[in-house]
Amino acid sequence: MGEGLRSFARALRVVILIALAVLFLIPFYLLVRNGLASESDITAAHWTFFPTHVRWGNVRELFDDPSVPMLHALWNSTRIAVATTAGTLLLASLAGYGLARIPYPWANHVFYGILGTLMIPSAVTFVPSFVLVSTLGWISTLRGLIVPTLFSGFAAFLFRQYFLGFPRELEDAARVDGLGYWRTYWRVVVPNSAPVFAAVGAIVFIGSWNAFLWPLVIGQDQQSWTVQVALATFNNGQTVNLHEMFVAAAVSILPLLVVFVVLQRFIVAGVERSGIDD
Repeated sequence: MGEGLRSFARALRVVILIALAVLFLIPFYLLVRNGLASESDITAAHWTFFPTHVRWGNVRELFDDPSVPMLHALWNSTRIAVATTAGTLLLASLAGYGLARIPYPWANHVFYGILGTLMIPSAVTFVPSFVLVSTLGWISTLRGLIVPTLFSGFAAFLFRQYFLGFPRELEDAARVDGLGYWRTYWRVVVPNSAPVFAAVGAIVFIGSWNAFLWPLVIGQDQQSWTVQVALATFNNGQTVNLHEMFVAAAVSILPLLVVFVVLQRFIVAGVERSGIDD
């Protein structure tokens, strides 16, 4: 009887997981299906699982559309997301290591101050940040899109929690070899902290790629549009270009899927090892 209950529980778990997987995949199916369909197929009264005619030319039409520089927007988003991720990893990891390992007065006060920034709504700092960027002449530039977003209090918090649990024996061995805090960080800590760097990097990359409001306000020139801003142009007050919008949405999520598939095992491990306990 016990074995039968366990078999039933396993089967039920598999059925639930399959059902959840199907629900998770439905949006991706809709993106591909509608992206390769005609406007009439998308808006037809009767739904068909596959479009009447698969139109692979929709992809070429997307990148040939002169009103929306989609290819350039993808390139902008890639540069911004990569630069933001690299800068955030550097600054946040240095802050986290300093807070976790370097003894100095007011260390806890600095840490609590960083945590306090997480409680400030982004709307409060949006206008001052825009005024500062405008004063510096960074409107419609990569500097204006990247520099104000480089530091993340949440990323610094995750790094600090991770480094609190980092084996001190490795750092003590580096001290014996005559390394200071800086060289210990670069030669010992960073090479042995791949999980948390991958986890935080994935979170920052996804957040930067999906950012919309800041790139919309700062990127006032079409040449500085990001993917999310370009996507928004397919749905305006006059027309809604449905098939191009679906193709563009499908193309825009491909980099995120690649990042997630490559780093998924590090994301879970890194977040687990940067636990909330002090």
